[in-house]
Amino acid sequence: MIFSELYGAYYNTVANILKEAVRAPVSLETMRKLIAENAFGESLLNVEPALTQGRWPLLLPDGTTPLKAVPTMPLTLLQRRWLNAISLDPRIRLFPAAIPDDPDVEPLFTPDDYVVFDKYADGDPYEDEGYIRRFRMILEAIHDGTPLRIDTKNRFGGITDLVLLPKYIEYSEKDDKFRLIGNGSRYGRVINLGRIVNCKPYRKPFTENPENDYAKRTEEVTFDLINERNALERALLHFAHFEKEAERIDEKRYRVTVRYDKDDETELVIRVLSFGPMIKVTGPPHFEDLIKERLMKQKNCELS
Repeated sequence: MIFSELYGAYYNTVANILKEAVRAPVSLETMRKLIAENAFGESLLNVEPALTQGRWPLLLPDGTTPLKAVPTMPLTLLQRRWLNAISLDPRIRLFPAAIPDDPDVEPLFTPDDYVVFDKYADGDPYEDEGYIRRFRMILEAIHDGTPLRIDTKNRFGGITDLVLLPKYIEYSEKDDKFRLIGNGSRYGRVINLGRIVNCKPYRKPFTENPENDYAKRTEEVTFDLINERNALERALLHFAHFEKEAERIDEKRYRVTVRYDKDDETELVIRVLSFGPMIKVTGPPHFEDLIKERLMKQKNCELS
């Protein structure tokens, strides 16, 4: 929202038209071409008449502009303060495109201004130079479509060596961890980046494993939700990073379908149970069984 007004499609489109007009008169054909390239399909109905009819007094009838210099769009104070605020997040260093230093502007907020609830405290080491280097190497491999040889810590404390074609990286807000999803490893296709101790490009011939494809491991669960005590809003926020659909059944009830990775199933069971009687799972049967098993374990623990 902070950048939407000054850096929206209309502003960029008009700026590009004015850049041309500063150099030489702009024809209607050139104007329409720039609008089509930089704005939306219906923008011709808004931008062109606003400029040619003088509602936006930036172009003269002959296609020139009263501006003497190419237009620029400097950052506002609010935008600079927001950029300074997000630059304080240690995760920002994972990405090569750094935010320029702006020491003369106070951040809009700092990490001390907010508290995140329901979040594990053992997140990934975002400030570790080795972690940053491996993260960027994985990003580059995803972009280039090249496989990696990866050494990762297994659950027994040993090192597992595997070859993987990285597909994408996902972030868990609850766990505060990044995970790599890829194809090709016989040990699985989801790897916590915090467990990776080394990675390097794999130079030998590589063939993807069709049995290890992401689409084949996607599951879904459907549940009815009673919208009391803001349950719908909390549920949509709780499952924000999952693909989902919600439909209204009646005045207070909603039916929600959540699609998830099979590897996230245990976490999803726990999240669904956290809503108590506000949520009733209606399918599939195997997910209902997981809910029952979890409840039985809790009951047995309480009785013992």
